[in-house]
Amino acid sequence: MAFSRQIAREELLTGAELDSAMVGIGMEFAAPPRRNANIEDTVISASVVGVQGDFRVLSVLVTWLGVHHERLNADRLVKLVRSQLDPRVQSFWAALALWLQSDRRFARMQKLTCKRLDLLAVGTDFQIKRRGEDPRFAGGPLRVPAGVLRDRPQDVLSPTDLALRHSTYRHRILIGPSYRADMWAELTLSPELSPAELARRTYGSFATAWQVSRDFKLLVRERPRSRKAS
Repeated sequence: MAFSRQIAREELLTGAELDSAMVGIGMEFAAPPRRNANIEDTVISASVVGVQGDFRVLSVLVTWLGVHHERLNADRLVKLVRSQLDPRVQSFWAALALWLQSDRRFARMQKLTCKRLDLLAVGTDFQIKRRGEDPRFAGGPLRVPAGVLRDRPQDVLSPTDLALRHSTYRHRILIGPSYRADMWAELTLSPELSPAELARRTYGSFATAWQVSRDFKLLVRERPRSRKAS
């Protein structure tokens, strides 16, 4: 069967599966961590759950993005955000792109919406008059009253700690946030993967997976043992 590339999961992560994935990428929740959870699958799923009313998740997600956004695969993330039909999800990411505008990789997401939407279903005007706007979202496409989304650095792991626990994150630091880095990470955990399976697991192209598999084998190939001196 010919290889068919996919960019997204068939279904978003939810419930206990999402909780474990969030812990796996360095968010402090009471759940067992999922080993080497896919970073983009996790943050897009968390954003959907968050804007639907789970502000506990959304709070930690925003804090995490403020710390770790440089390690995101922006190319894939932008495609995932564009595929979401809920306008509040797109407004959320457009607002994040504006907040993190020093990272120009996310500039394309600033154009996803042309009008301001409210995070809260009711009471936004009253809350903003009372407390003002969350400074991370002020003036952006998503109106968020101050105090709705808490910002506690202790809710997320530091880059150093996360790199020790998450193979893909560590390889993105070494190589850059790319499909190639994700493939190297997968091969270090499962060296027997075929190029097709490697591409599927990382949402990358078959051509890149083939090249990475070839290069990986070159570096890990066992060297001939030197003969003992007679």
